[in-house]
Formats: sequence, C-alpha cells, structure tokens
Amino acid sequence: MDQTGRKITKIAREVAKFTVQTMKEEGIGTAEFDFIHLVRHNPGITQTEVRETLKIDKGAAARRAASLEAKGYLERKPNPADGRSQLLFATKKAEALKNSKSSIEAVFYEWLLAELPENEKETFCETLDKLYWRSKNERRAGFADVAELVAKKQGETVENRIEIPEP
Repeated sequence: MDQTGRKITKIAREVAKFTVQTMKEEGIGTAEFDFIHLVRHNPGITQTEVRETLKIDKGAAARRAASLEAKGYLERKPNPADGRSQLLFATKKAEALKNSKSSIEAVFYEWLLAELPENEKETFCETLDKLYWRSKNERRAGFADVAELVAKKQGETVENRIEIPEP
C-alpha cells in the first residue's frame, strides 16, 4: 500500500501546472519547452532526431523549430554531414528560459515550505534529499529493484483476479 498517497507526484503536478501557466505568459508552451530542453541537452541535434525522440510528426517538428527560431530560442546551422538537414542549437535566450523555469519552481517550493516551522522544514528537506538520492541511484541502476517489485505486485494482482473453478 502506498503510504504517501502519491502526494509527491501530486505536488509536482501542481508545480508543473503553475510553471506552465507562468511560462505561457512568456509565450512558451510545454511542447515548445520540451523541444528547447532536448536541443539544450543535445547541441547540434537534427530535426529528425528531435522528432524521433519526442515522438512527434514531421510537420509539428518543423512548425515548432520555426516558431522557436522566430522567437529567438533556437538557431539552425547547416549540417556538414548532410546538406539536406540542419543542426539545431539553443540560444542564450533558451538558457535564460531554463533558468526562468527553475526559478518559477523554486518560488513555488519556497511558498510551499514557508508555513513549516524551521525544525520541521530541516527534517523534511533531509528526508527528501535521502529519497531523491535513493531514486536517482535506482534510475542509474536501470530501475532493477523497483521493476522487480512491480513485476511481483502485478503477478500477485493477476493471481488474485484469476478464479479457478473447483471440480
């Protein structure tokens, strides 16, 4: 049974909603931010690689790239290996957008913790840090332990649902 009530996920979802709302005021939607994020972490990526990674169609990728270039978040350079494609790079404005998103999230979390007494806040943050590193290390290990638990849980669930008629 999940003792957390998935509250970490639910809080993160609320932060994301607020961040999206705030960023839309700056003229950037979530799909565009995902595009920028991918290009920032993969400088020189092609539009085809973006399409494949984000699982979007050719037209959507072309429109987003053109829109982000027009807004000053991306720049295109010729691909020396393939004259038909271009390489995408994030601009300084895109880097500032990343910082903007982080600062919006930070403000939300500061607000969220503001009413906690200092000792509770400290204890909570220490526990949260432990949980963060546990999850990060599990991801680095390919989620092996968690995947095994999920498989066991799903096996139990399936077994519980199967009714074997008595002869």
